[in-house]
Amino acid sequence: MNGWDWIKGASSSSMSSVPSMARSRTSSHITDRQPSSRTVRLGRVQPQAPGHRTIYCNDREANLPVRFKGNSISTTKYNIVTFLPKGLFEQFRRVANLYFLMISILSTTPISPVHPITNVVPLSLVLFVSLVKEAFEDWKRLNNDKVINSSPVDVLVEQKWVSIPWRKLQVGDIVRVKQDGFFPADLLFLASTNADGVCYIETANLDGETNLKIRKALERTWDYVLPERAAEFKGEIQCEQPNNSLYTFTGNLIMEKQTLPLTPNQVLLRGCSLRNTEYIVGAVIFTGHETKVMMNTMNVPSKRSTLERKLDKLILTLFGALFSMCLIGAIGSGVFISRKYYYLGLHVDVEKQFNPSNRFVVAILTMFTLITLYSTIIPISLYVSIEMIKFIQCTQFINKDLHMYHVATDTPALARTSNLNEELGQVEYIFSDKTGTLTRNLMEFFKCSIGGEMYGMGVTEIERGAAQRSGHQIDEVKRSPTAVHEKGFNFDDPRLMRGAWRNEQDPETCKEFFRCLAICHTVLPEGDESPEKITYQAASPDEAALVIAAKHFGFFFYKRTPTMVMVRESHVEKMGKIQDVSYEILNVLEFNSTRKRQSVICRYPSGRLVLYCKGADTVIYERLSDGNGKIKKVTREHLEQFGSAGLRTLCLAYKDLDVDYYGAWNEKFIQAKSALREREKKLDEVAEMIENELVLLGCTAIEDKLQEGVPACIETLSRAGIKIWVLTGDKMETAINIAYACSLIDNDMKRFVISSETDEILDIENRGDPVETARAIKDLVKQELRRCTDEAERSLHMTPAPKLALVIDGKCLMYALDPQLRGNLLRLSLNCSSVVCCRVSPLQKAQVTSLVKNGARKITLSIGDGANDVSMIQAAHVGVGISGLEGMQAVMASDFAIAQFRFLTDLLLVHGRWSYIRICKVVTYFFYKNLTFTLTQFWFTFRTGFSGQRFYDDWFQSLYNVIFTALPVIMVGLFDKDVSASLSKKYPQLYKEGIRNMYFKWRVIAIWAFFSFFQSLILYNFSMAASQKGLNASGKILGLWDLSTMAFTCVVVTVNLRLLMACDLLTRWHHISVFGSILAWFIFIFLYSGIMTPFDRQENIFFVIYVLMSTFYFYLTLLLVPVVALFGDFLYIGLQRWFAPYDYQIIQEMHRRDPQESTRTELQEIGRRLTPDEERSYAIAQLPRETSKHTGFAFDSPGYESFFALQAGVYVPQKAWDVARRASMSGPQPRTQKL
Repeated sequence: MNGWDWIKGASSSSMSSVPSMARSRTSSHITDRQPSSRTVRLGRVQPQAPGHRTIYCNDREANLPVRFKGNSISTTKYNIVTFLPKGLFEQFRRVANLYFLMISILSTTPISPVHPITNVVPLSLVLFVSLVKEAFEDWKRLNNDKVINSSPVDVLVEQKWVSIPWRKLQVGDIVRVKQDGFFPADLLFLASTNADGVCYIETANLDGETNLKIRKALERTWDYVLPERAAEFKGEIQCEQPNNSLYTFTGNLIMEKQTLPLTPNQVLLRGCSLRNTEYIVGAVIFTGHETKVMMNTMNVPSKRSTLERKLDKLILTLFGALFSMCLIGAIGSGVFISRKYYYLGLHVDVEKQFNPSNRFVVAILTMFTLITLYSTIIPISLYVSIEMIKFIQCTQFINKDLHMYHVATDTPALARTSNLNEELGQVEYIFSDKTGTLTRNLMEFFKCSIGGEMYGMGVTEIERGAAQRSGHQIDEVKRSPTAVHEKGFNFDDPRLMRGAWRNEQDPETCKEFFRCLAICHTVLPEGDESPEKITYQAASPDEAALVIAAKHFGFFFYKRTPTMVMVRESHVEKMGKIQDVSYEILNVLEFNSTRKRQSVICRYPSGRLVLYCKGADTVIYERLSDGNGKIKKVTREHLEQFGSAGLRTLCLAYKDLDVDYYGAWNEKFIQAKSALREREKKLDEVAEMIENELVLLGCTAIEDKLQEGVPACIETLSRAGIKIWVLTGDKMETAINIAYACSLIDNDMKRFVISSETDEILDIENRGDPVETARAIKDLVKQELRRCTDEAERSLHMTPAPKLALVIDGKCLMYALDPQLRGNLLRLSLNCSSVVCCRVSPLQKAQVTSLVKNGARKITLSIGDGANDVSMIQAAHVGVGISGLEGMQAVMASDFAIAQFRFLTDLLLVHGRWSYIRICKVVTYFFYKNLTFTLTQFWFTFRTGFSGQRFYDDWFQSLYNVIFTALPVIMVGLFDKDVSASLSKKYPQLYKEGIRNMYFKWRVIAIWAFFSFFQSLILYNFSMAASQKGLNASGKILGLWDLSTMAFTCVVVTVNLRLLMACDLLTRWHHISVFGSILAWFIFIFLYSGIMTPFDRQENIFFVIYVLMSTFYFYLTLLLVPVVALFGDFLYIGLQRWFAPYDYQIIQEMHRRDPQESTRTELQEIGRRLTPDEERSYAIAQLPRETSKHTGFAFDSPGYESFFALQAGVYVPQKAWDVARRASMSGPQPRTQKL
């Protein structure tokens, strides 16, 4: 049996039922293999050790008994069997849906006064829409899975490549992947068409990074390229169990009784693609859901907005109101019911609900009756409407905003979730990464220090900004003829350029420095081997900048093989001489966040062995040899100067190695690489053995410039009441200077610095006692937190109170986050306008975010661009990812993605604020209109002896939320706008109303409830009064259904007109939706009452509307009732706008005479005097849009002078006579005042 019968038509499942003879052959085949990590008895496989798995390559029969998972993947949430039960379970997790399910069940019982259709139809409609949405999304996932599972791949079958779909791939198969193809599973890289056994892969689908990575096969497997040779490969892989660690792999390849260690360099992960290689051959290690990429597909933490959580409280309040109304009705029913009302026919055999003999049973049954009758108090369509509004806000407004479109990278804003739109309008704390978020992450080699001598004459933006703050003027330095400026290199110093370094005091150190730059890296060259055309693929922009610097200094790295690095060296032996030198790379000790350094051991053509090392100054200085104290001291001073200029620094060092010493060390290195357990730890321990006694060469300084518009954005956000914290891994000096450069900290602020870099702590650290060091740092943090907190609280009582800033480093932060000190840190931080945390780890970033989120109960936003920012982004209420140069992991974990930090202004102050105000209006209006409608039914209950008689027809009640009042509120949620986008950014203080949650307080809800109560009384009593006097054409008084139809008509007209009064901006969509909803009611009632069908209860309202329209009282009621009902709202809105205006209403009054649009001719005249950016803004303004003015009362508010005075820190009481004085002023209000 060859194990490939399934290709000829058998299904994969048939493989699990292998005949007993085949099983015995398989068992004997396995037992013949040596060595093996498992024993087989009676044809059954014993459980493997949990630490690793054993895979037999190119032998399906041997792998069959283990039952490895198949390669088919499924990302769907449901299947045919689970869709309905699981989908309904998800829907009924919402309290409102569960409530309406209970109501629908009650409506089917005899005690229900309404037809079941009244509640079943709206609930079914909501569930149907939600389930269709879920099914559509899952169907798209299913189709995507089918496309992926059906992708073809070449598999080795009997010395031939056979194309099969991915889903039929199994562990141990030998596959071939061609150039630009994707790897179908996690593969062990065996061979490639490149002679040196390397391939180049792109991991963009894995982590978003487009930099090419190099992978190298084991030298023993290089020959297995052709199918004839690959068929001879019979290796055994012992490796780790499937896990989600993308960057680690532990395993061994056993072939011909030899054990070869495997590293991540021999593993090709599913989802990556092959580049610059004709094809590769590999063995399948992990398949399907056991691949590393699939094990990393975790759902982003489910986030609910704060307003949505408060909405749950509002619904619970409505439950309470419903219960109170039903309790009143139940008690009233128990009291009212009596046989003295003989005309009611309450005889002995009457049903229990109306039997006066047992009033308690009557009250209980009436309670359930009224619950179904008043069920409309909870708006069933609220959640669907809000979801629809949020979805359209994201897809049509945020994603398509040209002000958040980055032209240079062709990147628009992207809302990855629609759950948190309104949360953007309430953010009080922003946690930001520095590199790539505040800065551009475009690294340029700017300065360096070699052998104690500083080189580089440029001035950074941060140095220039610091000089301006201190009142000094920096003259522009004239660039020398040798200065070079290209991407990654902006260096000017003729002492090093064009071979001039040979004339320096220590040219040998310069030469070693440049060689370290050219050799110690993992950069891949691409393109022509000429300095002008070559491009470098690097894991980070820093590394590319260092290699580009080496090129300009005359050490041009142009080619790499797995074991060699080729460098074209100029001016080394003599001036003008160019020679190509090949350096053999023996070992690479890779960089990681723990080591904070990278080392390369290379052999010169002359046989010289050298270790080159580069890394953070803290770790390099710990490993330097004794002596050269002067160079160490001077270089340390240079490092501090570079840090104060906002530059990123690295130290470079080297060490000559003895051949015997290296040989002994290399054996330990190979053993550590072969370890199956704790391999990374053992490799670090071995690296420590050789990375010592280093000779310091110098340091590099790389400039990471600020992004465009960052200082202005931070200043605007600060004026909006938002506090910004910077969490970075950079040194304290660099972070502080960046904070100064971007206006996060200024000279007027009182600064608190908590640092572990004190003389006392350094002395204790030098003793080498970690316990004593930890105790000393903890005591220091405790004392400093107490001192700073006391000083901050004293400062708050000063007049005027100074702004405060806190700077703390990672070591101190680690102890400050201790549960005993966490409260002190939080108290101090909340009193500060800005906080800068330096040298922090990704975990600490998340901890700080969670501290403010959970401890202070404030709305938080985290923004970053790298993989180290993911935990911080997920910890905050709102996560924003920057589409930067550090991959897309931050974007993939975020809720919103933007290309530049400055776009936060539009995202928060414009879209966030608008969304918050709109959703608040939608929720409060839903609450108002349903309460008004239900209260009219409640008042009718008093007239019917609390019997539970329904006031409205069943269809009226069903369609009230679905048709007659649904569309206008959606229009408000989409188009309402209190002030324009430009005014929102011009007056950022308006954003503070969202931080204070001014529009969704219980006071606001109580005001809506009061007017709902008032209007329901007007609507019911006026309609009742009209019915008592009104007569139809036959002279009869109006009956119940005439009255209810008249009252319902007034309710629909009133609540729709009330919505117009709540709007700040009226567009044609508002008018169409409001008057269209009223028209829809009349069309419905004309059809519904004009057609007689055999359905139950419809005869109640047959011909009712025609009877009503024949009476004068109907028209009088229709005109008078809405006016009287809304008069109280009209009066309240006017008084509130006059005497207690919101800030936005003051801005409206200031700009109510502003022109709403300009003619094309005027724009052309203005455009001749504008900059390109301003011309673009005017071009955007000319795009098609709604041109309408905000509504409201054109009152000059007496509060706007006080508003401006408050922003200036001066208290000015409002004066009533200001109203008359300003009202008498003619001409437009001055608009030169600034907030």
